[in-house]
Amino acid sequence: MYWTLELALTLEEAPWPATRDELIDYGIRSGAPLEVIENLQEMEDEGELYEGIEDVWPDFPRKDDFLFNEDEY
Repeated sequence: MYWTLELALTLEEAPWPATRDELIDYGIRSGAPLEVIENLQEMEDEGELYEGIEDVWPDFPRKDDFLFNEDEY
């Protein structure tokens, strides 16, 4: 299982919180790349709710991870 920022962002509008099966269903209905569906299927299904993409991909970059000055834009 591997995630990239591009793949993870396809789940940005997912109906959080969601179970693994709900995320797979959302991915299929929204036309997410096959890699996203495969990554979700590889996750262990313990019936838990995922609150956001950070629960699915713990290394998801946050705004704080980028070094730029917002005042310049």
